[in-house]
Amino acid sequence: MTNSTKKIVIFDDDEDILSICSFILEEQGWKVHAFTDCNKIADKVSGIMPDVILMDNWIPDDGGIIATQTLKKSDDLKNIPVIYFSANSDIELLASHAGAETFLAKPFDLEELERVINSVLLSA
Repeated sequence: MTNSTKKIVIFDDDEDILSICSFILEEQGWKVHAFTDCNKIADKVSGIMPDVILMDNWIPDDGGIIATQTLKKSDDLKNIPVIYFSANSDIELLASHAGAETFLAKPFDLEELERVINSVLLSA
């Protein structure tokens, strides 16, 4: 499967992580949209309609849980898979509470990032 038209949105307040993830995913043919906050998240996401969302836990202003729950309450956006990612030791619980499809613990390696993204795409 080619990613040539696939779009991904990354929400993370760490600009280094945004840069690294953007670079890696763009190299694989993704169209990457990156944000350092989740303000007006429904507007941001609906303007892009990505195939996948990477959501950090500690993201201004509302945080990843509220941001993800906001998306999952929207009829237009609720079917977009969210990958919750964080260095928090309770990442699995946080992802579940947020309503995310899956999670990715930080730090992660390139293969793990690819595997998790592909797994949500296949199950979507």
